[in-house]
Order: sequence, then structure tokens, then C-alpha cells
Amino acid sequence: MDLASLVDQLPAGTLLTDPASTARYSHDEAEWAPWALPLAVARPATSEQVRTIVRWCVAHEVPVVPRGAGTGLSGGANSVSGGIVVSFERMAAVTRIDPVERLAVVQPGVVNDDLRAAVAEHGLWYPPDPASSPWSTIGGNVATNAGGVCCVKYGVTGDYVLALEVVTGTGELVRVGRETAKGVAGYDLVSLLVGSEGTLGLVTEITVRLRPARPAEQTVVGFFDSLVAAGEAVAAVARAGTVPSALELLDRHCLTAVNDWKDLGIEADCEAILLARLDGPGAAGVAEAEAVLAAFEGAGATFAARSEDESEADAMFAARRLAYPALERLGPVLTEDVCVPVGRVAAMLAAVQEIARRHDVLIANIAHAGDGNLHPLIITPAGDDEARVRAQHAFDDIIVEALACGGTVTGEHGVGLLKRAGLAAELPLAVVEMHRAIRRALDPHGVLNPGKVVT
Repeated sequence: MDLASLVDQLPAGTLLTDPASTARYSHDEAEWAPWALPLAVARPATSEQVRTIVRWCVAHEVPVVPRGAGTGLSGGANSVSGGIVVSFERMAAVTRIDPVERLAVVQPGVVNDDLRAAVAEHGLWYPPDPASSPWSTIGGNVATNAGGVCCVKYGVTGDYVLALEVVTGTGELVRVGRETAKGVAGYDLVSLLVGSEGTLGLVTEITVRLRPARPAEQTVVGFFDSLVAAGEAVAAVARAGTVPSALELLDRHCLTAVNDWKDLGIEADCEAILLARLDGPGAAGVAEAEAVLAAFEGAGATFAARSEDESEADAMFAARRLAYPALERLGPVLTEDVCVPVGRVAAMLAAVQEIARRHDVLIANIAHAGDGNLHPLIITPAGDDEARVRAQHAFDDIIVEALACGGTVTGEHGVGLLKRAGLAAELPLAVVEMHRAIRRALDPHGVLNPGKVVT
């Protein structure tokens, strides 16, 4: 494919074609998802440049794969042979913060934590906080409808997206959504595009809802001698009627891996810990913390306490965010992302343990336990092909068990490449056909992130 006609339409340096340069844009963090070197990597700086790229790709029948920071875990940003990867790294501006309307307008390359820091200067807060928030971008968060630690109380990315600017599959630059607090005119195209993983359009600007800054959080920690007991404690918290701002689970494997790597000084003499945070103001927050503490103790915690040491509490939540990279040091990680009803968390954790035993694989567990979003992490020794086969069987069995529990095959990482079979198993054929019809309507030329989600 001759790129000269595209090069002529873009500023110098926008396109990268050298394989040594394009390789690092070719895949996300999904260790086992397939990828290929692209024809080129485009790094546009404006929405108009994105439109130029998409129109050229439509005219030349070239696939377009959008990419944020590449922190995804499903292969959704993996490049395809003969395609162009569109990296949004140069579109990284917070263009507006409106304290009156409590909204911000950002480009897709803005890093999640950078947005949170920017709005904090105005006494505001952007709640969605995936574990990758120091690195992941708002555009990538929108693509997968990312969740995070505090979504148990405050919701996921899609709950905060008011409007989008998008380049469509026909190369049109359009705006959907609104800035008003209410509005029901027409179909909810914003919700359709959020979580579509670049298969229905390339997002070039995002308007997000903000909240007022919240009170300081209190932390409650519980240690448990089994994963099942920890899962039962999660259900006990829900039955108590308390909604924590975070309720996270880490098992012994995660704690050991993080301690060995970063020496955070967290004891790993239990099978699992639960980390809860409560952000109710004043006496209400104290009451919430006491209710969670009672739920932990009632479910059989070997030790549970409100943390009086803020640095200690922060270290434990740092361990939660560091768990995935710490486990990667042990070998290739096949990352699961299933979500089950909160009352079924204990049963699902028990099933994961049985699957690990049955297939003779190491499965570490981290979870946004408060909303039932579990991340079993299957670790195999580097270069052990036979172990990879067993791991893939375990991955498939976890999906089967999640569906049997009334759950879903992905809570926040997206379908991408790794969960296509799971999506087909979860959805009735008629609903899969609805997905395909929507995709054909919005991407009639079939150039937008081909092979991802539904085919």
C-alpha cells in the first residue's frame, strides 16, 4: 500500500512506518492475544487529522485500530496486518473545566490521574479509577467502559460521559450527547459508543460529568483464612446495607508477589484480605466503618480492624494496584475479568480454586469484590507451552462458571479478542445479530477495528 497520498495530507512526523517504531504500538497488555505489525502508526494532533486518516482508510479499504495508552487487557487495541494504528498520544489536553456545570472537556489522550488532578484544583472529582489510572487514558477508558476501585459506589466510566465527538466509519466528524444535566432527545448514542472498543467510531473529544470533592476516607481491613470466607464477608457487607467507596480483595499469591517486589511490609499470613474504604462524612462515616467491621468479623475474619494509620492503609491499596505487574514478574499472565452477583462471589471464588486444582495451574485472585467483579490471574512459567494449554482451559472454564452464576464474561476490560467466544456464549444469537447489524450500520466499510468484539 502506497502511503504517499496520506502523508501529503498530514503534518510531517504524523505517520510512523519503521517496524522498529511501530512495534511498540502493535498490542496492548493482553499477553496472549494475537497481533501483527501495522502498515503504519498515525499520531494525529487534531480531530480533523483523525477524520483525514479515517477517510483515507475508507477510500483504500485499510483497517483502522484506535489506541490509547495500551494498558488494555483484552487485545482490543491490537493491530492487524495491513492496518493503521491511530495513537491519541498527541491529543492529551484538558480543554475546559466548568465548576458551575461540573463538567470537563478532554481529548482522548488525557491520562486518567492527570484529569483527576486537574479537576481537584477546582474542588471537583472525577470518580472512575481503574487500577491503571496512573497510565491509562480517558479515551481508552471510554472504549472499554472501564470501571475501577470506587465504582462499587460511584459507577463506571459510562456513568460520567455526557457527550462525545466522534469520527464515524464513513469519515464524518459528529457530536453526540449533551452538556445539560438532563436530556432525552433521540437515541442514547453516547451509551452505545461507550464500551464499543473503537468498532463504531474513533472518539476525539469527551465531555465528562464531575462530582464535588468528597470527605476523607476511612479504611477497614479484614484478614481471612479462606477465599470463600472473604467472599461471604462481601455478601455480609451488602446485607448490612452499607455501600463502601471501595471493597477490594487480594489473595495470598498477590500479597506475596507485591511484597517480594516492592517490600511494602504487608504480612501475607492469610489466604485473602479485604480492603474497604468508606467516605461518609463525620459520624456517618464512622458508623459505616463500624458496620463493615462487624460484617467482616461476623463472616469469620481472623483479624479485622479500622486502620488508624493512613500510610499503612495507603500501602495496602498500593498493593492492590501493584498486584498485576508484580505477578507478571512470575511469568506470562492470562487475565480474567468476570462479574457475578455479589451474593455469588463466594461460590465463584470457590469455583476458581477448583478450576486451578483441576487444571494444575497457579491462579492468583484480585477483585473489585464489592460489585462482584473478579480478576482471576492465571500465571504460567515462561516458555512452558503445555502449561499455556492448561491455562487456556482454565480460562474457558472460569467463563463457564461465571455464566452459571448468573454473571457476565467481562465487567470492565472489554471483549477485544480474548472474550469473543465468551460473548457469543453469553448472548442469544438474536442479540448477537443485533450487535452485528449496529456495527454494519455505523461501519459500513468494515474498517473500524476489524475482528474485535463481534465479527
